[in-house]
Amino acid sequence: MDSSTEASSMAQGLRIVRLVADREKRGRQLLGVSQLAAELDMDQSRVSRLTQELCDLGLLERMDRGPFRTGQRFFTLAASLNTGWVREARSELEGLVSALGLRARLSVRDGYRVVLVRSSSNDAVPGSFVKPGMVTPVWCTGAGRALLWDHSRDALDALLAGVNYIGIGGPGAAHSTSEVWDLMVRDHATGYIAADEEFEHNILEFAVPVRDSGGAILASLSVLGSRTEVGSGAQDLGAALHRAAERLGNFQHAS
Repeated sequence: MDSSTEASSMAQGLRIVRLVADREKRGRQLLGVSQLAAELDMDQSRVSRLTQELCDLGLLERMDRGPFRTGQRFFTLAASLNTGWVREARSELEGLVSALGLRARLSVRDGYRVVLVRSSSNDAVPGSFVKPGMVTPVWCTGAGRALLWDHSRDALDALLAGVNYIGIGGPGAAHSTSEVWDLMVRDHATGYIAADEEFEHNILEFAVPVRDSGGAILASLSVLGSRTEVGSGAQDLGAALHRAAERLGNFQHAS
């Protein structure tokens, strides 16, 4: 393959990834080969070959010949490009593990989904699904609700419009946008998110937002563990998270 052909294939592959990621971010219907070809005005056989290569690279994924979605390698690469505060987050996460004995995570929001960017060393075992790029709902995780901290009721209604709450999350999960809002109001009074079995049984998650230099929410910092592991120190957990989030925010300001 000559350089011009290779460059053309790369450009077309990036167009495909960009379209898939954009539709997923906006919550729009995902597309298969023929639909991608029509949307991008490309030859269907070429799209078929390129999407297969992208799946082999982990940039896209597809289940049972269904529509394409972004793969875990896409999120891993995105995270690795940030050499500042995301890299610095590693020491903050391990510091939280050392001080609190809980798992720790740094996450960002993609529409109504939460994307795990980095996790502590004790947060995964071989074969675990907990790895960069893991996607969870924004409304029933501590990390997700911390990312919603600044949302007004109208903004929350708009973001979660059309979300199907049935069968998602743990026993403490909200089943409507109104219930999500009630949880947010409750947690604003304490200054941190406390998610009690909202995503997993017997797991408590505490989270706070990490803010950029303009005060906008950049990410969320969270710790989680069983009820026995957490004990009765919720206030201390919240304070420790706020200190770590402030350090991360200050590092991002200086980067």
